Amino acid sequence: MISIRNISLFLFAVICTANAFAPGLNSVRTFQSKHRGALSMAKDDDMTEEEREIAIDKALKAMTAFSNKYLENTCTKLCSDKSIPAVVIKGLAEHKVTLGAPLCPCRFYDDKEKEAKDGYWNCPCVPMRERHECHCMLFLTEDNDFAGEETSITAEEVQELSGGMP
Repeated sequence: MISIRNISLFLFAVICTANAFAPGLNSVRTFQSKHRGALSMAKDDDMTEEEREIAIDKALKAMTAFSNKYLENTCTKLCSDKSIPAVVIKGLAEHKVTLGAPLCPCRFYDDKEKEAKDGYWNCPCVPMRERHECHCMLFLTEDNDFAGEETSITAEEVQELSGGMP
């Protein structure tokens, strides 16, 4: 039986996979650099590719540690398919480096820099903090059909399950 949740999970996986594995796009970076206003500058614009990779690796480890601690503090669980939280954590780490804040990678924004400064969708977002509703399926309550048994993930798992690229 096809349910709204199954369709949502499928669409979420397709969007995250497209963002994580789109060949030649280096995530959304190519689009951002072509369409960024003259006065707007990403936090990583002055980094070399090597410096950027180091920064993303460091942010990935920090966001993994944050996620594990938040899972513990909120008594939530990871999605049963750990590639979903892996891709989300990778997206949070990339946003931490490019925007200076862990903006939710699962939403479309007309202006990511404005949204990151606003803070509403910075992880943990307001809906998660207020109602334990995680649109990204990173922090799931036990009554969620997609909640697995796992309450932690390693940085190595995040890299492996999100495509292995920093």
